[in-house]
Amino acid sequence: MEFILQPWPWYLSGPLIALTMAILILLGKRFGMSSNLRTLCTMAGGNKAAEFFRFDWRAERWNLIVAIGVVIGGFIGANYLSPNDEVAIAETTVDKLQALGFESAGEAYMPTEFFAMEALQSPKVWAILLIGGFLVGFGARYAGGCTSGHAISGLSNLQLPSLIAVIGFFIGGLTMIHFIFPLIF
Repeated sequence: MEFILQPWPWYLSGPLIALTMAILILLGKRFGMSSNLRTLCTMAGGNKAAEFFRFDWRAERWNLIVAIGVVIGGFIGANYLSPNDEVAIAETTVDKLQALGFESAGEAYMPTEFFAMEALQSPKVWAILLIGGFLVGFGARYAGGCTSGHAISGLSNLQLPSLIAVIGFFIGGLTMIHFIFPLIF
């Protein structure tokens, strides 16, 4: 039981991801979470409003099962397979986050300062969540996929645009956390 409660080592999880990608490539499928949003919008009638949503969503419903599995797996992992709620991050990172006002740093996976119900009473939190959500959605669409699609599926297919997108994701993430994030807080 102790093994289950620990993060899986790279030598188990890495080959499982590789095996999954090999199967998807052999089946001619592409993996990516952001494509599920397009499928959901098409199912909800988006195909009547925009050309982008006019495609056969039934051919992509397998990926919706993946998205549902991610949600269910995340719930099971967080509630039944995690030994505690403490986040294993460096003390210096915890100190820096706490200096920015995140008292839950090192204690919660999602900062309660943003994601607790009380936080939603702040217009600043709403603005950050809405602008951030828009930028992530726009970026995923503009890049032709999300981080998981490019980093896992695109790179395993040896696609140069995916390599460029992944490099851009890292540069954007590092720029945000080291330069922009401290300005916001």
